[in-house]
Amino acid sequence: MKEYTKKQLKRFRIAMIINSDKRTKYIIKHHIFKDVGENFFYQPRLIPSDPQLIKFHNNDIVTSNVTFVTHDVFHLGLNKLNKGSFAYQAGCIEIMDNVFIGCNTTILNNVRIGPNAIIAAGSVVTSDIPENSVVAGVPAKVIDTFDNYVNKRLENNKLYSDDMLWEKFYKEKNNEI
Repeated sequence: MKEYTKKQLKRFRIAMIINSDKRTKYIIKHHIFKDVGENFFYQPRLIPSDPQLIKFHNNDIVTSNVTFVTHDVFHLGLNKLNKGSFAYQAGCIEIMDNVFIGCNTTILNNVRIGPNAIIAAGSVVTSDIPENSVVAGVPAKVIDTFDNYVNKRLENNKLYSDDMLWEKFYKEKNNEI
């Protein structure tokens, strides 16, 4: 069986694993990415086209629908302009220790996300993210420090029942109207 077909079958197998914990274990066992550190969690069901160009360190959490873009295919369009020969462009992505990547985030190539970083949901990461930062937006910009965020979470570190959450929700919303 050709190498490409084997890779495609692994990608299909990963997409079919419903449980995120089992999917993460499969990814680690089969060395899907360049490297994966300890306490890694991967929730997306899709694997990037060039996973060997992505490296994770320790205690990294990747939530649902995160997209890693290690390359572009614009050379295909440029080559049709008859202005020269344009090569395939690709680059690496490195995620350092203690990084949380929120759902529906896109991370472009040639990016390093520093340790102790939080990427807010829906962000587009186009350049390196400094350590100890919280970023959000399109393109992602620093909006807080990791340490401040952790302290805020500690201040509001309560468990709520469903009913309590609805009560809190309506109380907050009634104050806004």
